[in-house]
Amino acid sequence: MNQAPGFQRNAEQVASHECEVMEHRWVNKRYKYIRLSAQADLHQTTGVGQFYQLKCPIDDKLQPFLLRPMSVYGTGPEPGTIEFLYNVTGLGTRAMANLNVGDTMSIVGPLGNTFGFSPDFHRIMLIARGVGLATMAPLVQQAARANVAITAIMSARTPDDLMREEFLRGAAADVHCLYDSDGTSAVENVEKLVREQLSSQPFDAVYTCGSHRLLMLLQRVLVDFPQVRGEVAMEQRMACGMGVCLSCVRLFDMDGDKQFLRVCREGPVFSIRHVVGEVEFG
Repeated sequence: MNQAPGFQRNAEQVASHECEVMEHRWVNKRYKYIRLSAQADLHQTTGVGQFYQLKCPIDDKLQPFLLRPMSVYGTGPEPGTIEFLYNVTGLGTRAMANLNVGDTMSIVGPLGNTFGFSPDFHRIMLIARGVGLATMAPLVQQAARANVAITAIMSARTPDDLMREEFLRGAAADVHCLYDSDGTSAVENVEKLVREQLSSQPFDAVYTCGSHRLLMLLQRVLVDFPQVRGEVAMEQRMACGMGVCLSCVRLFDMDGDKQFLRVCREGPVFSIRHVVGEVEFG
């Protein structure tokens, strides 16, 4: 099986962790932030781009059955600390939103591979939309620690949904903000901006997460910039998160060899150039 050339999961690191809710609050009207503490060194075992399967609470009104896959928003600095940023939208996340400080929650992971990143990079571009920014937020910190320059193109429905500060978390970046509400986030506008940025200065890599239209846009653009690495953290419905149930299989073109790969196991990070198909996932 093919995987992105980042950190590869060690099966011995995957475990179930019983966590305590240390902080849980609304970021805006749609998104919540939660900080958990576990009796394990998650800061050392969790890579940038990996995810966990979360067991959402069950009550008389909300009874989610499957665990929910969720990208890691941050870890540390304490060994057992892990953070998630999530959109309260479905059965599982609505149940999760009811957790209070002091409650417990089970999580399984870390799962999946990570973004391919080198401290020798000079500049990277991050194209984030909606809650997809949570997946790439640790990449911002990784680049900042390595003194790698960051260009961030962020889009959202409205300015209230953007979460710029939550994405950067104090890191310096050249930021471009686009919105559905004023039409600036239209695909043609984003493509023009991406091309202008890639043409104006050298980039080592471009990263995105989730949005299907941004993924297809970058596939078109990167044809003209073959020297730039392109990676996407894919969002896909999952059941087991371990590669057994095959519910998250997607089609990829690995340099002419068409393969069905599991997003949970061979991903969730893939080369943008390898993704095939028009299946909506964001």
